[in-house]
Amino acid sequence: MSDRYAIDSHKLIYHPQRVASFLDAKDDWEKMKKIYPLYVEISPVGACNHRCTFCAVDYIGYKPTRLSLQYIERTLAEMGAKGVKSVMFAGEGEPMLHKEIDRMVMAAHAAGIDTAMTTNASVLSDAFVERALPLMSWIKASVNAGTAQTYARIHQTKESDFDRVMGNLKRMVEVRKSAGFSCVLGAQIVLLPENAGEVETLARICRDEIGLDYLVVKPYSQHASSVTTTYQEINYQGYAELQSKLSAFNTDKFNVIYRENTMKKHDEGDAGRYTSCHATPAFWGYIMSTGAVYGCSAYLLDPRFDYGNINKLSFSDIWEGEGRHKNFVYVREELDIRECRLNCRMDEVNRYLDRLIKQDVKHINFI
Repeated sequence: MSDRYAIDSHKLIYHPQRVASFLDAKDDWEKMKKIYPLYVEISPVGACNHRCTFCAVDYIGYKPTRLSLQYIERTLAEMGAKGVKSVMFAGEGEPMLHKEIDRMVMAAHAAGIDTAMTTNASVLSDAFVERALPLMSWIKASVNAGTAQTYARIHQTKESDFDRVMGNLKRMVEVRKSAGFSCVLGAQIVLLPENAGEVETLARICRDEIGLDYLVVKPYSQHASSVTTTYQEINYQGYAELQSKLSAFNTDKFNVIYRENTMKKHDEGDAGRYTSCHATPAFWGYIMSTGAVYGCSAYLLDPRFDYGNINKLSFSDIWEGEGRHKNFVYVREELDIRECRLNCRMDEVNRYLDRLIKQDVKHINFI
């Protein structure tokens, strides 16, 4: 099944200069501190208007914190100058709830940074559609059912939100078509026992009724700190027939991206996994709605991964500072990745870097 966006893989291989700098730095902090992330996740707000049954960040508490536009604009400008290539607005809350999210997107774009968003798409302002949408690389909506009834149960919201989300997605597709800009618009569904029978229905809606570019079908991933444990024993071996049925929805304009590789890794657990995290703290970062900068989204609120706060310090002072230095040492010398989240955001990146560092492929010089 085609995955033209490499969602079930990784794209670090297209940044060889940054990888070369990382390999050259090894355990030298003076070199490593100058390597800035390629990708940063930003959480504009801590609040969320849904309470999804599978939410990984429920332990944070959906607090009504929000980023200051003044500080995030300053930070984005600095990030762009330091070599950050992309930001995704998502996080512990619903990013569209920030009333100035359009201006954040504009600030990132002005800094030369590619922008994206993961959203529940239940909120859509005119300002965002008019000012931000034309500037973005992609938007992915989390839609975890094919009917309003199941959607309301999983998202723990009103059934009417389902139609509202579909309407918002259709509006973005129509505006994109009429204006002629290139933002890729997709949806994703976390495959659960409650919604497995509706994935085909959702695929049909996404393709035929809305006109999205893709639907991602992804596995659940248990967060070590999450209050939610309902799905921690879920297994994906029995969904081969569903995968086959979904392939029938593929066209030259629409793809169902069934994350077979990620589901296989989920079921295998730690078997054959790398033993060290290489991506942290080199290639990515996370900014919470409080302004705190973390090295890994799986360890939010953990002081060992807290580098500093953009409300108090510049991004360069944070990224080259003592907090990240301590984390650099900790990740290399003490972190037990068996305690990390399985299929974390950087899993495929880590597998790639692990092969490069160990050079465990035979006869590597015979290119």
